[in-house]
Amino acid sequence: MNRPEFLNTLDGDALPFAPADDVCVGEIVSPALLECAPGLALHEAARRMSERGVSSILVVEGDEVVGIWTERDALAVNFADPAAFTLPVREVMSSPVRTVPMSTRLHELTLRFRDEHLRHYLVVDGEGRRVGIVSQSDVVLNQGIEHYLKLRKVDSLVKGGLHPLPPEAGLGEAARRMREGGLDAVVVDYGRAEAASAAGRYGILTERDITRLVAHRAAEAAVGELAKRPLIACKEDDSLYRVRALLAERHIRHVGVIGGDGELCDLISFKDILSGMELAYVHELQHALRERDLALSSSQRSLYLAEKVIESSLEGVMVTDTEARIVSVNPAFTHLTGFGADEVMGRNPSLLNSGRQSPEFYARMWAELSETGQWQGEVWNRRKSGEVYPQLLHITAIRDRDGQLTHYAALFTDISRLKENEARIRDLAYYDPLTGLPNRRLLEDRLQVELAHAARMRSRLAVMFVDLDRFKRINDSLGHEVGDRLLVEIASRLRASLREDDTVARMGGDEFLVILSNLQGPDEAAVTARRLVSALRRPVVIDGRELVVTTSVGISIYPDDSLDAQTLIKNADVAMYRAKDEGRNSFQLYEPAMNARSLEHLALETALHRALPRSELQLYFQPLVEAADGRLVAAEALLRWQHPDLGLVSPADFIPLAEETGLIVPIGEWVLRSACEYHRSWREAGRPPLRMMVNISARQFRDEGFVAMVGSVLAGTGMPPESLTLELTESMLMEGTDRAIARLEQLRALGVGLAIDDFGTGYSSLAYLKRFPIDELKIDRLFVRGIDRNPRDAALVAAIVSLGHSLGLRVVAEGVETRAHLEVLRGQGCDLAQGFHFSRPLPWAQFVEHFTPAP
Repeated sequence: MNRPEFLNTLDGDALPFAPADDVCVGEIVSPALLECAPGLALHEAARRMSERGVSSILVVEGDEVVGIWTERDALAVNFADPAAFTLPVREVMSSPVRTVPMSTRLHELTLRFRDEHLRHYLVVDGEGRRVGIVSQSDVVLNQGIEHYLKLRKVDSLVKGGLHPLPPEAGLGEAARRMREGGLDAVVVDYGRAEAASAAGRYGILTERDITRLVAHRAAEAAVGELAKRPLIACKEDDSLYRVRALLAERHIRHVGVIGGDGELCDLISFKDILSGMELAYVHELQHALRERDLALSSSQRSLYLAEKVIESSLEGVMVTDTEARIVSVNPAFTHLTGFGADEVMGRNPSLLNSGRQSPEFYARMWAELSETGQWQGEVWNRRKSGEVYPQLLHITAIRDRDGQLTHYAALFTDISRLKENEARIRDLAYYDPLTGLPNRRLLEDRLQVELAHAARMRSRLAVMFVDLDRFKRINDSLGHEVGDRLLVEIASRLRASLREDDTVARMGGDEFLVILSNLQGPDEAAVTARRLVSALRRPVVIDGRELVVTTSVGISIYPDDSLDAQTLIKNADVAMYRAKDEGRNSFQLYEPAMNARSLEHLALETALHRALPRSELQLYFQPLVEAADGRLVAAEALLRWQHPDLGLVSPADFIPLAEETGLIVPIGEWVLRSACEYHRSWREAGRPPLRMMVNISARQFRDEGFVAMVGSVLAGTGMPPESLTLELTESMLMEGTDRAIARLEQLRALGVGLAIDDFGTGYSSLAYLKRFPIDELKIDRLFVRGIDRNPRDAALVAAIVSLGHSLGLRVVAEGVETRAHLEVLRGQGCDLAQGFHFSRPLPWAQFVEHFTPAP
């Protein structure tokens, strides 16, 4: 090892192994402080914490912080005493509040958390002004040890001694156990009889749940009624890295641990995984480095010891100068790469490149390294033998005491064995070796997860049983090899016919099972089934033979047909056999009534194709008025379908169908052109200025010719662009955000106005909202409906009005049905109002008559 060059990189303040030394509290603290007055009722303080999703609230009197109340403090509330919820927060807060300067380094704060046994600190600036709250989790999340977690398993954290509560135990008992045991959650055991249910045998009650119950002033109740189910669990031999990813993906903070005997043996949290491992790891590492740094500056003997530590490391170490020329490597580098030190000295590390990463990958890596001083990730490199293998690589920029860049230090580990084992275990346990599709075991796991998700989101889910007709005849007559190749092709077509987040699994033989999630209704499942039957009907050519298979598909719907996974599969199987009985090459829904509805859907689709050429579509108009004085300022064009036999068809029935079939594009152009023509008649009659509002569908907005179509309509109808406002929903703008913004800018260039419709029911992300070039927000009627009775609705509407005005936008309230609604909106400063209180949607002639002043 080239000792002088390498050890120079470790001398002084720039330690390549201590990233936390370069991060201070001010860089990670959130500036959004939650504060309250000392006299605030305890339940109100808890409500604010629950709504903000934070774990503490500062108690401030005047401009002085007098205390803090946390989720941990909520465990001391007496749920049996109603008066406990109305106590002023001053009587239950913790005081005094400990502070840290925002210049404090993370490793220093880590030691304070450990030594002072606190969970929160108030962060202050140089003048003592408060700038935020920092928690132990904040520190943990900003010190990366992903490679360390990959090498450790869950069993290293298992403490044992888990004592679940029975469901009849009281809320007070749960809080007492958490308080006295230093726990932040307890497990509720519903008994073995519940083990096979969709909700599962175990539930969980956390500090955050206790805080939410304080906010709702919940009375003493059995924990079985309050716990969340099912409890997500992992195995004790899972890696901590995988479990941490599971917690982050599910947005949960706890996970159960299943022992080798199949029983729940412990409950670990996000904090356990990170702080239990990382705080000790980082502290020990930083302590060793500080000791070594002192030794380096005081004796040559310590320099020798440091060299031996690096030489004996199992991680490969490579140091380069600022021109990326290798100046030092350790023995582990030679062991891992096959290159000796004399072969690489003075050369560029690119000699190790495998060619698997693109130039853009390395450009991003160097950009991050230049900006932050470090980079970590997985790369594929090449050994001297030519073998390509995966590495976990960490690169740190080394600077001297004056801040000048002197070297780069790279540490890497071969993780090929880890990746091979993970892939082998996953494939053997969860995938069909012939088709590569999930097997029955993985299918059942995913179905349980999707059922739990559907229950939370109150959405529908479909299970489809797919069986190939006459496959046995092909298999018997042409042999198993041909049958296997046919199954591989069928599996490929099934995958290609489904959405990315749907699941298709091979159950065995010629049977497949499909899970369709996030459905609005059975009709969506019927459309997918029709597509599958069509895709599998096409001939398959194998060794010059043209093979034709037909398909029978059975469908069951959650929750209509069952709440249980196995029953849903059984019902889909029953429906599949009914499809075979009906002539094969078709699908059947489990409920006959649903089959009838599917046929109605098909008939409606056929009729909709004829609606536009037969002039069956009509426009109705609803006024938008100034909230302050009721003056008419705009009209929203609303599409209606007058079917000769069915009468007036609800837009809720045919608009989604038009979207699905693509008919919405020509229909949408007709709506826009007709609305602009009506507006021309309004202008030519010399009436007061009026804006025309037209709804735009997601399919229209994504159409490549949409902007050109709008420009053509404006030119053809003589419509003043400033008199036209296009209404779009939040969800359509969030699909491909950059493309959406570019399209909005093109529309803005035409001069038309832009509004977000149904605001509050989609993403409602301020970070994206401020990027959209819009003029108007329309508050969804769901929030307005209870505005005069429900303080929460009133508060939400007030917040949206304030948000809109802060961004310079007009705010429109939809669904204004009473004078009481209008009075509240006026008081909140809402600009415009729309709803039945002013007028129902009217045909154009009636609209003009209604809003033309009498002579």
